[in-house]
Amino acid sequence: MRIVIAPDKFKGSLSAPEVCRHLEKGLQRGAGKAPISTLDVVRVPVADGGEGTLDAAVGSGFTRRTARVAGPTGEPVDADYAVRDRVAVIEMAAASGLAVLPQVIRGEQPDPVSAATATSLGTGQLIRAALDAGCHRIILGVGGSANTDGGAGVLQGLGARFLDADGHELPAGGAALARLDTIDFTDFEPRLKDTRFVLASDVDNPLLGAQGAAAVFGPQKGAAQQDVGMLDAALARFVEVLAREIGFRAVKAAEAPGAGAAGGVGYAAIAVLAATRRPGIDVVLEFTRLAERLAGADLVITGEGSLDEQSLLGKTPMGVARAAAAQGVPVIAVCGRTTLDHDQVAAAGFEAVYALTALETDVNRCIAEAGPLLEQLGTQISAGLAANRPATASTKEDLRV
Repeated sequence: MRIVIAPDKFKGSLSAPEVCRHLEKGLQRGAGKAPISTLDVVRVPVADGGEGTLDAAVGSGFTRRTARVAGPTGEPVDADYAVRDRVAVIEMAAASGLAVLPQVIRGEQPDPVSAATATSLGTGQLIRAALDAGCHRIILGVGGSANTDGGAGVLQGLGARFLDADGHELPAGGAALARLDTIDFTDFEPRLKDTRFVLASDVDNPLLGAQGAAAVFGPQKGAAQQDVGMLDAALARFVEVLAREIGFRAVKAAEAPGAGAAGGVGYAAIAVLAATRRPGIDVVLEFTRLAERLAGADLVITGEGSLDEQSLLGKTPMGVARAAAAQGVPVIAVCGRTTLDHDQVAAAGFEAVYALTALETDVNRCIAEAGPLLEQLGTQISAGLAANRPATASTKEDLRV
């Protein structure tokens, strides 16, 4: 029996590759105790374009590389990216994410200062590292960013200079853009002309206004209410000056869906790097070649930490379920907890859902002991397959759990 395991991470608990490993261990253990044929398990860790995208790339054959770049405060960090066949996958959070802010590492919350001064410079430097590695197509997974700088830091990392009226370079961060007078592209990375960018993001917010990067996402990054208006005005100034340099497309890009992603990095990617925005899960399923790896599968197991109504809006499990349905392969889900009722589960296309909370009602223990609990679920799934499928059966209809 061929089973494809294609989960997202269990946030705060296990990475997607770890979910795959524990689940397979439980499946094989259960298969050894039940009258079921030998399991051929294929692991395909996936993600929705945010955190975990890099793990999904490495799990599908990309080579992990590391570059020393500027973190969101300017302090150096070692950030990973992945390369395969001149294609690079960059997870922005590795260089410019909230998780690498010094105060967050210390267990503290982001503050208004970091919200105003955090930079996406390191992401631009990662792009340059990918160019040095010979890449001509770059997939930029955004999410979890610390900055609200409109992607100015990304452009600085690629050679652009942001100058005030006296010709002095601006300091890092979104707040400084209020004093922007000129953008000098003289030394801008020439290899970008032959590079295609994909912006992997489900965020459809514009750059400015009530639904923009500062208003919607700024408070999540520590911005006080009075800072939101200041940052929005600074981003508007960025658009005005960039339009003088590159023309009306800078204005049009500010209104494009996804321009507000990652503190406005989506804006710089669309306006200057000519990036194509695509749903994160679609991008990940494409580079992991999930459709090809489903060939001949009898069952697909997907999942994520919390399977809820948000999951139904296009997150990883739904993307995997659609891919499985296209090939007529039944799919089940595993999760830490679920709020979906029977009708929602059926409408989503899942044969069944297995939750850790069915084994352990203490959510904190579910998080801390997710690995062993997942192994128990894997054993249960194998037992269910054996109970509902004769050892000689081969039809997918007999695989209902």
